[in-house]
Amino acid sequence: MWLWIAFAIIITISFILDVGLCGTRSNSRSQTGQLSIRQAITLSIIWILVALTFNIGLYFYTDTSTALQFLASYLLEKGLSVDNVFVFYIIFEHFKIPERFQRRVLQWGILGALVMRALFITTGIQLLERFHWVIFVFGGILVYTGVKLVWDSGGDEDEHDNFGNRWWIKLFQKYIPYVDDYGDGAFFISIQTSLSPPKTQLFATRLFFSLITVELMDAVFALDSIPAILSLTSDPLVVYTSNIFAILGLRALYFAISGMVSEFHYLKYGLAIILVFIGMKMLISEYYKIPLITALLFIVGVIVASVLASLYMKVKKNRVKMKDEENISSVVVNI
Repeated sequence: MWLWIAFAIIITISFILDVGLCGTRSNSRSQTGQLSIRQAITLSIIWILVALTFNIGLYFYTDTSTALQFLASYLLEKGLSVDNVFVFYIIFEHFKIPERFQRRVLQWGILGALVMRALFITTGIQLLERFHWVIFVFGGILVYTGVKLVWDSGGDEDEHDNFGNRWWIKLFQKYIPYVDDYGDGAFFISIQTSLSPPKTQLFATRLFFSLITVELMDAVFALDSIPAILSLTSDPLVVYTSNIFAILGLRALYFAISGMVSEFHYLKYGLAIILVFIGMKMLISEYYKIPLITALLFIVGVIVASVLASLYMKVKKNRVKMKDEENISSVVVNI
């Protein structure tokens, strides 16, 4: 019991710090209130060290077997959670959520994930197996999204304007009043619908629908990750703590990835390849499980190749620009 209490205290403090640190304004991106890439990577490393410190505590205060089970489960969940980060980026791009509001959605999304993972673990593997078919649906969606990301990357404004006309928004509107607005960072806003008598009504904003999508995708990934961890250990303490410690660093990791996408042009195409890969991994999971190390090496390889391609093109453009400027200068001098 005291281990659970210690874990609850560590997670509460860590979550409060994460909320505060992920909201720290960096000098380079003070307008958006987001972390710089360097700050995000540093924060990600800090949360990994916190998890490993807890692992050491398990080694000294329980036994070697429990500590090793935690380490294996944490590494597995951390590797699987990388998929979440890329999907979060696509969700925010799809809903056109400004960077200054993404932190708030992720904050509540991760808080919801803490509760959802506890529910999934306590209800057992039977519930996960019953809804395992959802993985195939979302696998197909991710493959389609990855292809579409490259196929028609020029229609951002039209997508923004026609957002309220999409079929799933119309379906939600039957049950939840919706307004195509960011609500200044609120999930619901109150709008006066009549003057006489005065009457106000709550309307859901874009942020609410993006939050629901984030929670839904986390549930889908839980269908894949929790059974994988339960195959390593059945200890509830190990299963839940390894899950939560892996989730804790997702926001910082997301800011690192999103910052890199905006800095490196070809990373967007690399992201599309990764999404197709994740979707295909889900679609064939019933027949073949791609080893975790293979998936991580593929993702890292695509990111590195995309970054190098972006840097190469940037250097090439700068050289062409400098050469053009030199030609213009020589012409001016001759004149």
